[in-house]
Amino acid sequence: MSSSRRDFFKVLSAGTVAAASAPTTALGFDLETFFQKHFRRLDEEELTAVLRRKEAAYEKQFGKKFTVKATSAFEDVVFGYGLDITRCIGCRECVHACVAENNQSQDPEIQWIRVLEFERESAIRGIDLEKGNPYYNPEQVPQKDKFYLPIACMQCEDSLCTSVCPTGATWRSDDGIVVIDYDWCIGCRYCMAACPYGARHFNWKEPSIPEDRLNTDVHLLGNAPRKKGVVEKCHWCLHRTREGRYPACLEACPVGARKFGNLLDPESEIRQIMATKRTFVLKSELGTNPKFFYFLGGAER
Repeated sequence: MSSSRRDFFKVLSAGTVAAASAPTTALGFDLETFFQKHFRRLDEEELTAVLRRKEAAYEKQFGKKFTVKATSAFEDVVFGYGLDITRCIGCRECVHACVAENNQSQDPEIQWIRVLEFERESAIRGIDLEKGNPYYNPEQVPQKDKFYLPIACMQCEDSLCTSVCPTGATWRSDDGIVVIDYDWCIGCRYCMAACPYGARHFNWKEPSIPEDRLNTDVHLLGNAPRKKGVVEKCHWCLHRTREGRYPACLEACPVGARKFGNLLDPESEIRQIMATKRTFVLKSELGTNPKFFYFLGGAER
């Protein structure tokens, strides 16, 4: 038994040494990424090294120079999003802008925003997401007697998805945005099962991003290109919003149905909407406390 154990550890040690000295291509994965610390445990020097390594890897993969950032959340800011369902016309411009901004795969096709079409009379009985039609395709929108409900990540205050992640790869940041450390995601999809809004998406194969839609200005926890076998989702364009800009979907909306701002600022537009309009969140009975609010533009409290 002792001899067998010694022989086993000799083989194991030899394999470890060989692996450590082998090139990445021979191993089939990047050792530095494999042993990389969790994002929240990286010190400033380690984080800078990770960002530079990612830039080099993306340039090699896509043949273009990338700027990879890790911009921190603002102090005293918790973001909130509002959507006026009386204005939304179901044009899906928000979907297209989101895909282009956030390096979403075209094959397989991944879209973080879904727009559901409902019969207008159904709103009287309450909104049942299961009865929404995401595949509507009329010649022109909006259609008579229809209303539209875009859905993406709700950035829940009490998020079910973060509580089930076995590696801590996803968490709620200080500005309220639920983020993902893609290098720590193991693709177990527990978060997908836990999310009541269907907001998370799994990469079944290596994502395909058309060259003309490749965004090279990326955030490590946001729109940086993902890989096969990880889960991804909307993060309110944190590479933009943490620099004082609006999410791409808001800027693309042709009718001004989308609103965004700081929930901690009583003078912000989103707080004014919450104070004066009839607002609601989806599946409020679950107690997830979403920070994505729907409201009726013409209806005062």
